[in-house]
Formats: sequence, C-alpha cells, structure tokens
Amino acid sequence: MAAVLTRLLGFQRFDLAQDIVQDTLLKAMNVWKVKGIPENPSAWLYTVAKRKAIDWLRQQKLHEGIHAEISLALQSEWTLSPTVNQLFLDNEIEDSQLRMIFACCHPSISYESQIALTLKTLCGLSISEIAQSFLTNDETITKRLYRAREKIREEKISLDAPAPATFPGRLDAVLHTLYLLFNEGYNSSHPDQLIRTDLCEEAIRLCLLLTRNTLTDLPKTRALLALMCFQASRGDARLNHDGSIILLKDQDRKQWNKSLIERGKFYLERSAEGDDITEYHLEAMIASCHADAMSFENTNWKIIHGLYTALLEIKPSPIVEMNKAIALAYLDSFQKGLEALKKIEGLDHSHLYHSALGDFYFETGNKIEACHHYHQAEQLTHSNTDKQLLDQKIESCSQVVGLNNETITKNTAL
Repeated sequence: MAAVLTRLLGFQRFDLAQDIVQDTLLKAMNVWKVKGIPENPSAWLYTVAKRKAIDWLRQQKLHEGIHAEISLALQSEWTLSPTVNQLFLDNEIEDSQLRMIFACCHPSISYESQIALTLKTLCGLSISEIAQSFLTNDETITKRLYRAREKIREEKISLDAPAPATFPGRLDAVLHTLYLLFNEGYNSSHPDQLIRTDLCEEAIRLCLLLTRNTLTDLPKTRALLALMCFQASRGDARLNHDGSIILLKDQDRKQWNKSLIERGKFYLERSAEGDDITEYHLEAMIASCHADAMSFENTNWKIIHGLYTALLEIKPSPIVEMNKAIALAYLDSFQKGLEALKKIEGLDHSHLYHSALGDFYFETGNKIEACHHYHQAEQLTHSNTDKQLLDQKIESCSQVVGLNNETITKNTAL
C-alpha cells in the first residue's frame, strides 16, 4: 500500500503515504474486532486506503507534485476515482513495489545507504534488523539513513520511478536488498522468531517479479532466486514442534520441500546462460550441494569448500571465511577447522562465530573453552531460540567435565 500510495502522491509525500497506511491498519483493528476478519482482508485494506487517498486528493486545490503519468487524470472528478482504483490492481501493485525499490536505489546516494533506505522504508525492517544484516551497530545505520535523507532533501534528488532503461544499472543494489531481506527472514534477529516466513516469501516474490521483466531477467537474478528456493526448502525441517532449533546435520530431509528444490535447480540451470559468475551463483551452488545430499554425512564437502574458496575471491568477507572454515572441518578435521576459525578477524561480536568456535572446541575435547565461547555467543544474540540451543550446548559441556554452569562461567570469565 505504501508503494502504491507513494506512486500516487509522489515520494516527497512518503510520510503522508505511511500515515494513510497506518490509519487504514488502525481502522482494521477497530472494525475487525467488532465485525470479524473479512473474507478478503487485503481487498478490505486496499479499499479503505483508496478511499482515504481519494479524500485527501479531493481536498487539494492543485495536484502539483503528483507523478506526471497520472497528474492529468487526477484533475477531473470523473477520472479521479478510476485512476486511483487502477493503481490498486494486482499487476499495478506489483509494478509499484518494484518501481519504488528501484527509485530508492538512486546512484546519487551511497550504495550502502541505498540498501538501508530501501530495507527501512519499503521492506519494513527495523534499525536493529538492518544493522544485523550489515554486521554493524544501530548507530551506524541511523547515521547512514539520516545522511541519505539529508542528501535527498538538500540536493532535491527526485526519487520518482526511474526510466526502465536505468533498471540494469540499479539492479545490483536491488538484488542485494532482496538478498538481505531474505536472510533476515531465514535467520531472523527477532527475539521470538528464528524464521520469518513473511520476509522470505516477500523476497522470493519480488525476485520472481524481476525474472518476469526482460530488463532485469539476468543470470544473476535467476541465481539469487535459485538460492532463495534452495534455502526456503528447508523451512519446515529447521524447527521442532516446540520451536527449538534443529541443526542442519539433524534435520529430517524428507521434510525438505521437493518442489522448491526443483524450482531452485530450474533457476540455477537458467542462471548458467550467461558468462558471468556472481556471488549468487556460487551461494546457490553451495545450497544445491546440500539439497542433493541424501544425508549430512554424504554431503560433498570437497566441492562446498572449493566453492567457498571461489566465493572469497568475489566476495571477501569474514562470514564467508567462517563458512569456509566450517566446510574445512567436515572435509578434513575439526582441528583444522578450529585453526582456520581462530585466524578470522572482524567477527568478535558475532554470536554465530563464537558458537562455531564452541562447537569445534567441544569436538576437539576442550570443553571448558567450548563453554566459554557458548557463553559469549549467548550474550551476543537477541534470539531466544538461539539462547535455548546455546543453553543445551552449555549443559552438555557441564555434564562432560562434571562442573555446573556457574562454575564454568566463573572459570571462563577469568
């Protein structure tokens, strides 16, 4: 709704669009509480939003600032309502969302700020969630968003929908945004939700739209969609009935969604039509290796380790280094993996890093050091599901060494 209304009112009235959306949702809360949820909730919300937008437009003497494509249609009462209604058709809603994402990825704004702005304004992520995606802190993201908005205001940058011919030049930022949106859904930083299916589905839906546009249906787009399909296929197997985490090695692969895996293979094959190999190609190929393995023990870690080596060339990152070290552990030995992990810099504040260190120390027999890193990981994560898993690992350490958690905590603190 925000995307459609912004297309209608102009980006300079984005705050107004958000106000209309908020008013619409508040009305739904009040009305549905009394009358019950309607058969088609989306249609109900769209209808109310349209009426509120039409009422606002009728109150305006002039329609300056309205998008050029529709400004003439809004000048007549006879065409006002039909024009607004037209924008809320399914195909127009989809088009508006993509147009706004491309609009936020304006080349005059720094690359990181484009993505942060899009994730905040159009994808609805919080400052903390965006910070988690960039492996940074809330203050950095807040400053980044402030600078982006100040630049837009001071330089009077128009964030109206760009011409289709400019789409390819903005595609990298758009794909990166959808990649981070999916990742937040797949491994959420929300305290009570490890998996946010809504975000995963939205990222997949928007990426699918990109494959339906000749200007954006490129090999890297298909590769990203393949990656999302492979990752999403594991959704039902990642959590127990009580909401606790099931690690990859313990998942029931019969629960993996075969249809999504086949879709992933389809898009991965189509992504090979070009000459370029992007990070999305390599990550999709890694995910494909896991999807092809009949069991965790039968995973082809040699290929996966080689793919992470190639990925480091394209995308140097401590996270990629960590995943390569984990692959090395299963390919060679936990000791080799531990040595590789300890060499990585820049992940001291990552709970995943300390959890991996804890696992490798545990496997190599150093339970005290393992427990130390599990405690550090627990302090660094906001996820209650992660904390529950780490508590189980700490308990395993204490049972092996014959110490209680309090004693281990004191020892590791030293």
